[in-house]
Amino acid sequence: MARGKTPSDPAELEKLEWPYGWPPPWRNDRLIGHEQAEQTMLAAQQSGRLHHAWLLTGPRGIGKATLAWRFARFLLAGQDQGGLFGGGPESLDVSADAPGRHLIDARSHPDLFHLRRALNHDTGRIRAEIAVDDVRGLGEFMHMTPAMGKWRVAIVDSADEMNRNSANAVLKILEEPPPNAVLLIVSHAPGRLLPTIRSRCRRLAMQPLDEDTVVKLLGDYAPETKDEERRALARLAEGSIGRALELAGAGSLELYREMVEVLATLPDLDMPRLHGFAERFAKRGEEANADWRALNYLFDGWLKGLMRQAALTTEAAPVVPMESGLRARLLAAASLDRWMAASEHVAMLFSRADAVNLDRKQTVMGSFLALQSATRRAAP
Repeated sequence: MARGKTPSDPAELEKLEWPYGWPPPWRNDRLIGHEQAEQTMLAAQQSGRLHHAWLLTGPRGIGKATLAWRFARFLLAGQDQGGLFGGGPESLDVSADAPGRHLIDARSHPDLFHLRRALNHDTGRIRAEIAVDDVRGLGEFMHMTPAMGKWRVAIVDSADEMNRNSANAVLKILEEPPPNAVLLIVSHAPGRLLPTIRSRCRRLAMQPLDEDTVVKLLGDYAPETKDEERRALARLAEGSIGRALELAGAGSLELYREMVEVLATLPDLDMPRLHGFAERFAKRGEEANADWRALNYLFDGWLKGLMRQAALTTEAAPVVPMESGLRARLLAAASLDRWMAASEHVAMLFSRADAVNLDRKQTVMGSFLALQSATRRAAP
């Protein structure tokens, strides 16, 4: 889209918000692996003492937003659906023809508010954070009378993208909760939120999905991936189907193989191979940026796996065959404190490269050289 052009088509705007090939949370009717969390919310509603604010926490991409939208859909359009023998609902499922369901899926229901990063009309891009002006609209919404039923529901996705001013504005809403209004807050890193926001919400901690569930969902949402690739992607994603789908779409599994091939040459390091690997990050453009983001995640995850193996003395299942035994060999070559120092140095290099736009190739080279230094004894 041209700079400064505002999309007039709702589908075009949605593509800016959700540039992925799988359904967005507001139209995703499936939630697998979080049955207990779903039953917790259902029981709270059926008890007649539904808390006014919920904080849904857990790693990114495991289904928190999907659960929030399922609960919103249930409160606004699904409560009249009876159970198998005429009792109350047994799940948060809402039939496709339920009154108001199509409005919820289109995010146009009058009793629904979706607080997220908004479009910057000057640039034609989605803003980097949730602005305080958007939260003011939420405050006005929460104090209105429901138009179509009993409830008004607002979803904040995600709270981690609020700045200090917008977070304080949400806190004010939480301090004076209106009746018959529910606020569903999604957070990937709740420890970074204001303690006063956390204390005013009922927290529902959601866990990463198990490997088999991620493999199954990859088969559903990315059927072009091969069986062995799905298993490898599930291990890289560490229980996040969203992350697994992103990695699959970016071709990150091949990037991971190349990274491990270089790591396998430690402690000597195959410098020609390292130069060839690092060279790909010297390029610019969206594809190169996607590779760079993937490498950040993959390198960080590999080093965290090294630390976990040192602490637990058990080896995780390898993602690629060459990886088998590699961490054990490297841990035997240097003490844990040296590996921790090297890992912190690598994290600093990547952080500085993003913050001040340093040379990415040199950042990659320096990161591998830092790992090589960890295997060498300090000079006497």
